[in-house]
Amino acid sequence: MSDTTSYEETLFEALTEDTDSPGGLSDTAQSHEAGNFLRHAASLSMTKLADGLLSPKLVLSWLLSTLGASNFLVGLLVPIREAGALLPQLFTAPRIHAMGRRKWAWAGGSVVQGLACAGIVVAGLTMEGNAAGIAICVALTVLALARSVCSVSYKDILGKTVGKTRRGSATGLAASVASIGVIVFALMLVLDLGARMTLVIGALTLAAALWLIAGALFATLREEPTPRAAEGTPWGQLTLLREDRQLVLFIVTRGLLTATALAPPYLVLLGAQAGQGSFDQLGALVLASSVASFLSSYVWGRMADRSSRDVLRRSGGLGAIALAGAILLDMQGLAGAWWAMPVVLFVLMIAYHGVRQGRSTYLVDMAPKDQRPAYTAVSNTVIGVVLMGSGLFGALASIWGAGSTLALFAVMCLLAVVVAGKLEDVE
Repeated sequence: MSDTTSYEETLFEALTEDTDSPGGLSDTAQSHEAGNFLRHAASLSMTKLADGLLSPKLVLSWLLSTLGASNFLVGLLVPIREAGALLPQLFTAPRIHAMGRRKWAWAGGSVVQGLACAGIVVAGLTMEGNAAGIAICVALTVLALARSVCSVSYKDILGKTVGKTRRGSATGLAASVASIGVIVFALMLVLDLGARMTLVIGALTLAAALWLIAGALFATLREEPTPRAAEGTPWGQLTLLREDRQLVLFIVTRGLLTATALAPPYLVLLGAQAGQGSFDQLGALVLASSVASFLSSYVWGRMADRSSRDVLRRSGGLGAIALAGAILLDMQGLAGAWWAMPVVLFVLMIAYHGVRQGRSTYLVDMAPKDQRPAYTAVSNTVIGVVLMGSGLFGALASIWGAGSTLALFAVMCLLAVVVAGKLEDVE
């Protein structure tokens, strides 16, 4: 055994605290699991940090506004990022499934994301007004499409290279490590440690480099070739919704739990309406999300390795508690207190990261080995449609107020707990 292999094994055992034979791996994959686990964790740490630095919801929105782009273009950022990363997967999954080594799809997608992010940096430095806004939206579209390739290929690669009882630990560790960098960036913004444009352009440049490095590192993953012929049509994958009741229940659960992702802006609005400054709320949103990810993602990941179904249930319950707390604070006239919304945001973000860990681990462990890309594509496409309709919540908030919208989100979280209880325990 080489020194490098020995080091990988030691670090792997320290991080997983699990020396049992892994489930769902071939003999060859088992022999490479330690190194592959560390490559997964390192590559995901870099891409998750890059995602946090890019942040269309906050960073890119600020950049476009500062460059003088129209509100219409600013409003396109989040839909482009979310829908672009989810909806194409129904069409890309069959081609990726036919690849012998799917790591090349993920590595290539990461490199393209890095190049697209570099394009955003160039646009931010050389253009202004709507021209800059259009250029950045186009680059973000390319980035989102590349991300969809990474998303639809990743769960299958993870299932082939990391044992069933260690997958949540790999993704959870990556999220916790990445959150440290986002916390530092958020503090620099909140404390005004430098010119804001310089900080933003510097963060985006770092994000571009991280995606490129992650792609190069992931290409060294030891993945056994499993070539298959592309089968059927993209639309044919939707028959899974008729054939697999567990997949339908999972998608319904995941759809209801999108409440944890959609609620933060309405918490900001609730606090602002109660007299708290929107700038403070946005800073608290970034910090709350990052700190919550750092403290909870690895823990959620370890819990998901034991029962990802229970993680979905618990995170849904925690999300409902956080949102109910916001409503109660508002009813008591405390929503404008300096501590109120940051505390609620922190709890809600812990729930959100639980949802992310639970849904990812559950899908990998539930899907048959030879159908993981199809299961991922169908699930993500349906959720992409759900997220495209999220503007309805904005309309509801404008008519009935942010409090009513948050109450609906709380009910969604509670319903998710009920539906998740009907899922089989796949670990």
